Amino acid sequence: MDILSLLIVVPVLTILAIAFTKNYKQVRVIAAIGTGIQLFQSFNLVWQYLQERAAGNTAIMVFTKSYIWFEKFNIKYDIGVDGISVALIALTGIIVTAGVYASWGVKEQAKEFFIWLLLLATGVFGFFIAIDLFTMFVFYEIAVIPMYLLIGVWGSGKKEYSAMKLTLMLMGASAILLVAIIGLYIYSNPQGGPLTWNILELANVTMPIEMQRIFFPMAFVGFGALGALFPFHTWSPDGHASAPTAVSMLHAGVLMKLGGYGALRIAVGLMPEAAQEQAWFFMILTAFGAVYGAFGAIMQTDLKYINAYSSVSHLAMILFAILMFNATAMNGAVLQMISHGFITALFFSLIGMIYGRTHTRDIYKMGGLMKVMPILAGTYMVASFASLGLPGFSAFVAEMTIFVGAFQHPDLFHRVATILVASSIVVTAVYILRAAGILLMGPIKNDEFKSLGDALWYEKVTLIVLIGSITVMGMAPLWLSDMIMKSLTPMLQGFVTL
Repeated sequence: MDILSLLIVVPVLTILAIAFTKNYKQVRVIAAIGTGIQLFQSFNLVWQYLQERAAGNTAIMVFTKSYIWFEKFNIKYDIGVDGISVALIALTGIIVTAGVYASWGVKEQAKEFFIWLLLLATGVFGFFIAIDLFTMFVFYEIAVIPMYLLIGVWGSGKKEYSAMKLTLMLMGASAILLVAIIGLYIYSNPQGGPLTWNILELANVTMPIEMQRIFFPMAFVGFGALGALFPFHTWSPDGHASAPTAVSMLHAGVLMKLGGYGALRIAVGLMPEAAQEQAWFFMILTAFGAVYGAFGAIMQTDLKYINAYSSVSHLAMILFAILMFNATAMNGAVLQMISHGFITALFFSLIGMIYGRTHTRDIYKMGGLMKVMPILAGTYMVASFASLGLPGFSAFVAEMTIFVGAFQHPDLFHRVATILVASSIVVTAVYILRAAGILLMGPIKNDEFKSLGDALWYEKVTLIVLIGSITVMGMAPLWLSDMIMKSLTPMLQGFVTL
C-alpha cells in the first residue's frame, strides 16, 4: 500500500481494534499504539519527501496515486503531497498523539470517545493528502461531523448549545463551499471535453472571471468559517470552552487549519484573479478579526475563553497573510498554521490538566499555583512566552515572516492593515501575562489547592511532545520554511510577488 493511504488505513484499523475492546484501559493503550504508528508515519513522510526532493523530483505533488471512484462524474481517489501538506500532516500526527495522552483519564464511554477522536483524525489526514476536490470535501465532512458528538456527549458547560451552534455554522459553510467546488468542476474545461475535480488540472484552467467573482467568495467564506473568519467565528469560542481537553487540542490545533489550507490551496490558488479583486474586503475582515480577538481575550476570565479568543486573533493572521499575495507572507501563513497548532494545543492541554485539579477555569478563583504544581505552572509560563512571540519559539518565526512579507506592499492600505494586525501582538502580551500572573503568582487563594498534585506521567508526555515541537521549530525553522516556500513557488507562480 502507498505511503499516503496508510495515513488513513492505520486510524481505521485502530478504530476497528477499539470497537472489539471493552476495557477502557485496553482502549487507550490501543489508541496510543495506533496514534504512535501514525506519528512515526508522519515523520517518515517528512523524511521521504525531503529525500524525494533531494533526488531531483521537481513535480508539484509527489507520491501521487489515482484510483477511479465514480466514473460518470470523473470522481477519483487522487492523492499527493507537497511541502505544505507534508508539514501539516506532521502537525496532525503530533497533535493527535498528544491528544490521546491528554485523554488518558477518560473512563466514561472511553471506547466511543476514542473512536470518534480517531475518526476526526482520519478526516484531517485524508483532507491533507487529497488532490481531488470531491474527495477532499468528503474528508472535510468526516473531520467536522465527529465534533458534534465529542462536544455534545463528553463536553462540559453548555455543551449541547455549543455543539449544535458549531455544527449548524460549519454545515452552513460546507453548503456554500460545496456550491463553489461544483462551480469549479463545471467550469473546469471551457473548451469542452471531460470535466475534472483534480486540483493540479484545475490550476492549469483559466476560469472565466465572471464565474470567479461568484465562486471565490463562496470558497473563501466556506473555508474561512472553519478558520475563524470574522464575523463567522462565533461558533469557535463556545466550541472550545465546552469541548473536552483532547477535542479542544484537535479542534484548534488541527481542524481549524483545514480552513487556512483550503483558502490558500483552493480559493486563492484556483481563482487568483477574483481573489486579487476582492482581497481588500476580506483583508478588512481579517485585520479587524485579529484585533477583535485580542481585545476579546482581555475581557475573559475563563481560561478556555481566553485561549479561544486568542485563537480567533492568531488564526485571522493566517487568512490575512494569504490575502497579501506575497510569497513571504504566505509562507508565514503556513508557518503560523503549524506554530499556532502546537501552542494552542499546549495551552488547552494545560487548561484541562489545571481544571481537572482545581475544578474551575476562572483565573480570579486561582492563584499561587506555581507553589503547588511547579511543572504545570512552569510549562504554562513557557506556553505564554511562546504565544506572545518570544524569540526562540515558533510564533516569533511565523509572525515575523507574515509581517515582513505583508509590509513589502508599498501602498498605504496594505501597510495600515499590516500595522493594525501587528498591533494585536501588543494586546496579546497584555492578556497572556495578566492571566499567567493571576493564575500562577501570589498567595494561594483557596486552601484546598495546597494539596493539589503536579503533572502525572502521561500528562508529561503530552507537555514534552508539544514543548519540544514549539522549541525545535523556533530554534531551527529554515528547513521547514524552505520546504514550504519551494511548494508555494510553483503553486503561486504568476500572480504573487515571489
